[in-house]
Amino acid sequence: MEAAPETGVEPEPCPEPPAHRLSVAELDRELDSRSELIDDKEFDIPQVDTPPTLESILNETDDEEESFILEDPFLLNIDNTDAHSYDTSSVASSDSGDRTHLKRKKRLPDPLSLHGSVIRLSLLKGISAQIVSAADKVDAGLPTAIAASNLIAVGTSHGLALIFDQNQALRLCLGSTAVGAQYGAISALSINNDCSRLLCGFAKGQITMWDLASGKLLRSITDAHPPGTAILHIKFTDDPTLAICNDSGGSVFELSFKRVMGVRTCESRCLFSGSKGEVCCIEPLHAKVELRDHPITQYSLLAMASLTKILVIGLKPSLKVWMTFPYGRMDPSSVPLLAWHFVAVQNSVNPMLAFCRGDVVHFLLVKRDDTGAIHVTKQRQLHLHYDLINFTWINSRTAVLLDSVEKLHVIDRQTQEELETIEISEVQLVYNSSHFKSLATGGNVSEALALVGEKACYQSISSCGGQIFYLGTKSVHVMTLRSWRERVDHLLKQERLTDALALAWSFYEGKAKAVVGLSGDSSKRKAVIADRMVEILLHYADRTLKKCPDQGKIQVMEQHFQDVVPVIVDYCLLLQRTDLLFNQIYDKMSENSVAKGIFLECLEPYILSDKLMGITPQVMKDLLLHFQDKNRLENLEACIVHMDITSLDIQQVVLLCWEKHLYDAMIYVYNSGMNDFISPMEKLFKVIAPPLNAGKSLTDEQVVMGNKLLVYISCCLAGRAYPLGDIPEDLVPLVKNQVFEFLIRLHSAEGSVDEEVYPYVRTLLHFDTREFLNVLALTFEDFKNDKQAVEYQQRIVDILLKVMVENSDFTPSQVGCLFTFLARQLAKPNNTLFVNRTLFDQVLEFLCSPDDDSRHSERQQVLLELLQAGGIVQFEESRLIQMAEKAEFYQICEFMYERELRYDKIIGCYLRDPVRKEEVFNYIHNILSMPGYSAEEKQSVWQEALEHIEELLLLSPCKAADLVAIHFSEQIESIITNLQDQFLLFQFLRSLLDPREGINQDPIHLPPCITEQFIELLCQYSPDQVLEMLKVLECCRLEETIQITQKHQLHEASSYLLEKKGDIHGAFLVMLERLQSKLLMLTQDDESLAELPLLEDIEDILMKTIALCQRHSHNLDQQEREALWFPLLEAMMSPQKLSGSSQCRYSESLKSLTMQVLNNMAAFIALPSILQRILQDPVYGKGKLGEIQGLVLGMLDTFNYEQRKVNGPASDYIFVTRGRGMSLCCSQRDCK
Repeated sequence: MEAAPETGVEPEPCPEPPAHRLSVAELDRELDSRSELIDDKEFDIPQVDTPPTLESILNETDDEEESFILEDPFLLNIDNTDAHSYDTSSVASSDSGDRTHLKRKKRLPDPLSLHGSVIRLSLLKGISAQIVSAADKVDAGLPTAIAASNLIAVGTSHGLALIFDQNQALRLCLGSTAVGAQYGAISALSINNDCSRLLCGFAKGQITMWDLASGKLLRSITDAHPPGTAILHIKFTDDPTLAICNDSGGSVFELSFKRVMGVRTCESRCLFSGSKGEVCCIEPLHAKVELRDHPITQYSLLAMASLTKILVIGLKPSLKVWMTFPYGRMDPSSVPLLAWHFVAVQNSVNPMLAFCRGDVVHFLLVKRDDTGAIHVTKQRQLHLHYDLINFTWINSRTAVLLDSVEKLHVIDRQTQEELETIEISEVQLVYNSSHFKSLATGGNVSEALALVGEKACYQSISSCGGQIFYLGTKSVHVMTLRSWRERVDHLLKQERLTDALALAWSFYEGKAKAVVGLSGDSSKRKAVIADRMVEILLHYADRTLKKCPDQGKIQVMEQHFQDVVPVIVDYCLLLQRTDLLFNQIYDKMSENSVAKGIFLECLEPYILSDKLMGITPQVMKDLLLHFQDKNRLENLEACIVHMDITSLDIQQVVLLCWEKHLYDAMIYVYNSGMNDFISPMEKLFKVIAPPLNAGKSLTDEQVVMGNKLLVYISCCLAGRAYPLGDIPEDLVPLVKNQVFEFLIRLHSAEGSVDEEVYPYVRTLLHFDTREFLNVLALTFEDFKNDKQAVEYQQRIVDILLKVMVENSDFTPSQVGCLFTFLARQLAKPNNTLFVNRTLFDQVLEFLCSPDDDSRHSERQQVLLELLQAGGIVQFEESRLIQMAEKAEFYQICEFMYERELRYDKIIGCYLRDPVRKEEVFNYIHNILSMPGYSAEEKQSVWQEALEHIEELLLLSPCKAADLVAIHFSEQIESIITNLQDQFLLFQFLRSLLDPREGINQDPIHLPPCITEQFIELLCQYSPDQVLEMLKVLECCRLEETIQITQKHQLHEASSYLLEKKGDIHGAFLVMLERLQSKLLMLTQDDESLAELPLLEDIEDILMKTIALCQRHSHNLDQQEREALWFPLLEAMMSPQKLSGSSQCRYSESLKSLTMQVLNNMAAFIALPSILQRILQDPVYGKGKLGEIQGLVLGMLDTFNYEQRKVNGPASDYIFVTRGRGMSLCCSQRDCK
């Protein structure tokens, strides 16, 4: 029968259908993966009746037959061949290991340190021995297949099925070697749910059914599928009368077992034909006993994996395809894998199908809705860095994966975290390759199926009840999850106590993965784990002391304990076992002085973070002494203020704190231990009051004490505890009253006869007036308007006035602070204070009419703060302005003018204020630019600024020019006319016209005459900048400007302008005249002239003249070029003619400069013309060859070099000398 039409996988999760809901007990069993485990003792695994002691675990020898590979072997350079090649006829080809994963880059971290050893791989000695014995004694052959339930069945290559019970005893040996010779090797096995029946599939295609109770052969089926194909899989369903088989032709058949009239029959139905695509893996959905009534079990679901896709079909009530899922592109040699398991999702349990091929695992959640339809939703994929050959669920959250190089990977499904990796090459796993190739029937299978079979080990791995069995060529191994206790003990055996504690704590918190062996509610589980952790901690403490190095440096011992003691302290506090920490463990640590010290220091961070409030008195006493001995007083103080007061010896701590100046701790002890909030203040006042009353400066320590006193008073009045926390609510009113009454005492308790009144208020005002008044201001904010609060406020204000106004030893700033404070209080809408207004007048007189001019800025600032705080209402404004102007308090004047909207007057305030003069420009600009001011106000400011424009220019010509350009552009000419100071006018015009001065506005369009006026002034005051300025100025007339530069004999500037005008020859003559004058100065033989600067000037002028000639020679004819270059050459050669001696001190320099002229002119003047001109000179014509030989030869060398670059070999020039004459011939070509 062919499969029904395909249906696509639903891409989006469908609405949650009502799934079968388990009871709480059932759900808990499912989540905890309760399994029908094979009894340990029956598989040679020792039964643990009572947990072993920690000591016994640590001291026992490691004789388990298990191997834990802690290193990743692929990180080593191993060039070995396949590690899984075994010489056995039943095992597939020897190259079944996959090496492709070695090319992958991603590697997962070793998880052993996080989770401990999660799995235990054990050899089943009894079964393994009997498999080997059967091969030797009864010619059973090598093992080929395994099936596990309450019994274990092992098939062999000679057709026998060996049945072992739970004690590893051989119960049955089914079949015979004669049948094996006929049917071939057993290629697949399956045991039904109640362990009453065994199905055997054979390499030549036959199927047998056996009664496992009696050992009788019940059925021998030879026609269930096409002949000539091997049985790859045979699987019982949950219905004992229904099984599924899959052959090497890729077809799948349903086997229905019936018994009619005592005759056993088997009907076969084709579910999927291999001609439609070869199926190589099948997996029916099995449900545990407690899930047999789940509504989805009635469909008898079957998952099939072909070489191209996955199918999920229902066998009941009628055959139906519920899902197909294509693989996509895959490695053709990778093995398709399927595995079902019921998982709990959103408080309901439903089956989940895991399928994979290669390195990606897909999870599909299968649900049934109210209409009876099956819905499949895709879950999160698992991407791996290795290829799989087996996937097995061990419980609903944990899967065990086997990769192509025989490494087991334990994976947590929900987090996709790899918990452990272990190599099982020692198992020598059996592969099913020969059956996939159907070698027993002639190998009539497709190449694709044979390629998949290279790595197939479907029949070598079987799981049951949380255990996985691996069939090797000579053995059977079982893999189980270690219990939580085993995992912890396994780390202890390796003396990894810190890791063991961390793992145990993860169990305690419920964050560990793959947990086995914990039952009961959360509190019960935590109690069991906590007891185990306590045992470990005590052992850890003993071990630490025993292994302490008894020789060497003290630092080594300290480091030893620093590595361990914090761990012990941490876990004791996490477990909330301070009794254990401060009794047994502390007693052990006290045996070693170094360990004791480290222990005490470890407590500090926990105390400071309030994780450890209470300490036993003995430990606290030792802690105080230790910190005192180590001189760590700040640390000690910080600890005391975080401690529960009941653990402190109050008398001892108070004495220590006062002696060592630990004032925070002292205050804390007084407050918390004795509810005494006054004594600390008295003690602190006694320290800071005497020097303040004597007018002495305080030491740094006294300043710190004074600041602490202010903060302490502030905390008390605000209801906060010092230095942290809060005062108990019932004590807050009492504490406030006590502190106020203390502060306003008329005299101190031990005051002398001549003590001034209100000593405490006076001391605080002298110490820091502003901060003390801020404390009072904050306190007044918190006061409720009851009668007592109002009386306290008024009383303190009266005392403040009495102390400060009637006393002359307070500074203006201090007095101003008081009245600013008062002004703020009086300005409040619900103010109840009364202050005599005449006092404010007195303060005004005090600030504006001092006996001397000292503290001018301070007095002005104090008065300004007073006015801004609301004190303005206490003064008559006209008198205030008058006094401010008299006192030169220009900020006060500004404040008052601004209140009256007289913004123009403020300009004068800025101009007269030496500190803020520069700010006047921003002020004027803001008023004229910003919205919010009326036209009249802006006009008045504009007019006032215009009247003070000369003052503004004197202050900053650049800023004034900015202001004029933006706001007074139409008045520029009148401003220029009215400016009498020519240098000021020059600065103004430069700032206005020079774009380099930074005016960011659009260019100003001014008449040319103003620009020319600026150039005239520039020639006077900064002639060296004229040329650069002419290059950037645009609006100037050339004729007029040339006249100005010529008037001031600025030759370069004149030349630039003539060139710009187009008079190239005129520009050249100006530069030539300048050059000749400099050369003339050089030849005057005046020792007073500085020779070097003069030569530099000549070179500079010459270079600029050469550049002028070069710029324009391209556009001139030959005659015009010669009119430029020959006069320049003549000018440079003339001094050499007059020098009279080649040894002149500057002749070499002039020759060098002349060569530069010749070299540059050669590009524009024909070389014969240049030479002819030189030789026709009457001076040189009568001279000797030696006088000009160097000049001419140098020019020729340069010319020849240039010719080689352009034309290859140069022309040959021949000099012929006759007597005193010289002639030149061109042998090859004329120079152009």
